[in-house]
Amino acid sequence: MSDLFTDVKNSLTGSSRKIVFPEGLDERILEAASRLSQEGLVQPVLVGEDGKIEQRATELGLDISGVTIINPAAYGDFEQMVTAFVERRKGKATDEEARKFLLDENYFGTMLVYMGKADGLVSGAAHSTADTVRPALQIIKTKEGVKKTSGVFIMVRGEEKYVFADCAINISPDSQDLAEIAVSSAETAQLFNMEPRVAMLSFSTKGSAKSPETEKVAEAVTAAKTFAPDLVVDGEFQFDAAIVPSVAEKKAPDSVIKGDTNVFVFPSLEAGNIGYKIAQRLGGFDAVGPILQGLNKPVNDLSRGCSADDAYKLALITAAQAQ
Repeated sequence: MSDLFTDVKNSLTGSSRKIVFPEGLDERILEAASRLSQEGLVQPVLVGEDGKIEQRATELGLDISGVTIINPAAYGDFEQMVTAFVERRKGKATDEEARKFLLDENYFGTMLVYMGKADGLVSGAAHSTADTVRPALQIIKTKEGVKKTSGVFIMVRGEEKYVFADCAINISPDSQDLAEIAVSSAETAQLFNMEPRVAMLSFSTKGSAKSPETEKVAEAVTAAKTFAPDLVVDGEFQFDAAIVPSVAEKKAPDSVIKGDTNVFVFPSLEAGNIGYKIAQRLGGFDAVGPILQGLNKPVNDLSRGCSADDAYKLALITAAQAQ
């Protein structure tokens, strides 16, 4: 794990990206923000009432003197933000409705990112995934050519690093969705100094079984190659054919993937979620994420069961995505 974040930290040296934490009163967020500000690689921005946040930090014995605190109710550019929000929502919110939305810390924090006042956002310690992702989809929106955001985990065990996708967002992706997920996941792999080699997973390897499910994955491979002609991607693969060279030689001897996959695209959220948890709980891998992909600017979602260290690490990743 340390090597993974050493690379991330090295990439951030001198950049000083601003990362917003909407949950400014949460103990874990305060601890992460204090640590980040003291290291100087990321500038934390906490959303909330100054006095309450400072009092809470004092109670916890944390130094947040280097942390920016913004209270939405007292924000000097609030009316400018209201105007920008109404324009972005294209008639779906009045000025009055916008003011109510923007007193919500997640909407306020997301608008700071959209308006260029911050570089990324980390939330979810005290909010659901929907509370974090909804403002991002409404305001930040997905990159051109990307229809849906997706969520990946970086799976780390010693020197081993893998990307598992989508394990967080899309319940039943179609072939085009899977192709987008493959391309986005390859880009995420590159953030961590990985040369992406992408396997599209199924219960079949190269036509060993035929069903709508396997054909969907095969179609996704074709689409991914169209989206990113230089990407090393193939499938459909069973997991063993994607990761074990001797099995790959038997089941897919002509493939560009030789049992050396480092980016795994699961055919459904069900499979991805089960897969990463098996690797985590039985395989001894650390699961870093979920990291959200495909947005115009980085917004990432913590688990409500997260630790201060999780928040710290996800902030570093979010800053790296903003580079």
